[in-house]
Amino acid sequence: MSYKFHPAMMYRMPTHFGPSLGPRQGEDGRKFACKDTPKKTTVSVRFLTDRAQLDGLLPEGFAVGEEPVVTVAASYMTEIEWLAGRGYNILGVSFPAVFTGKQDRAAGEFLAVLWENMCDPIVTGREELGYAKIWAELPDPRIYGGNAHCMASWMGFRFLDLVVEDLTQQPAPSSPSGGDRADDGVLHGILHYKYIPRTGDWGRADVACAVLTPADTPNQVITEHWEGEGTVAFHRATWEQMPTQFPIVNAFEALEIVSYQGATLTRSVGAKDLSDQRILQ
Repeated sequence: MSYKFHPAMMYRMPTHFGPSLGPRQGEDGRKFACKDTPKKTTVSVRFLTDRAQLDGLLPEGFAVGEEPVVTVAASYMTEIEWLAGRGYNILGVSFPAVFTGKQDRAAGEFLAVLWENMCDPIVTGREELGYAKIWAELPDPRIYGGNAHCMASWMGFRFLDLVVEDLTQQPAPSSPSGGDRADDGVLHGILHYKYIPRTGDWGRADVACAVLTPADTPNQVITEHWEGEGTVAFHRATWEQMPTQFPIVNAFEALEIVSYQGATLTRSVGAKDLSDQRILQ
């Protein structure tokens, strides 16, 4: 007798073994509090670039926000509850954007791509949430004497160096909380574009929509905040070096760096399971 789907549970391929397990659904359907985990260190560098270059990276309905400032951020997470205490690392590239739909208006950082060094969060984040996640080698950062150096590579080809220097500790800011909708009705958070092609009809989409991660993150506590000066270098790649990702890396390598806008290193505890992710209409 064939199996049937339980309407109250979440599934992803392969569906034949029961409801899926991941950050939003543990064994027996349990949820994860994300209150004391994960522990995260984030190193980021910001730079001002050409607005027209960023415009070319946005789908319809989106526009570059007030300032064309790109943030390159690498995060290193440990003690993740849904992975039974394991961790993984991520690297994201984002910039301010606004979305105007038939019903919704939203503003925040548009996450153009998010590299991760573990398959499980990539699959769950792409299919369930609409994050533009892909794989890369992301070794732990080298942090010493007020400096930090982060690297990223793909199958041995190093495509990124991110360096922060002269870090000095500053008061820790508060985490976003207290709602995501401003008085003018604009939603705030992280903006994404979810796209899944239609099988056999490759030029059409099964899913194509704007998605929002609401800004509210009440469980997150920033324990340390450091500020310094940073630089970021994407290294131009050939098809032979990165057959599936070289257009992504080269698009970032081509961005004009008008001026650097500072760099940070933060340490935090707590997060959310992102089950508040929503489609924008």
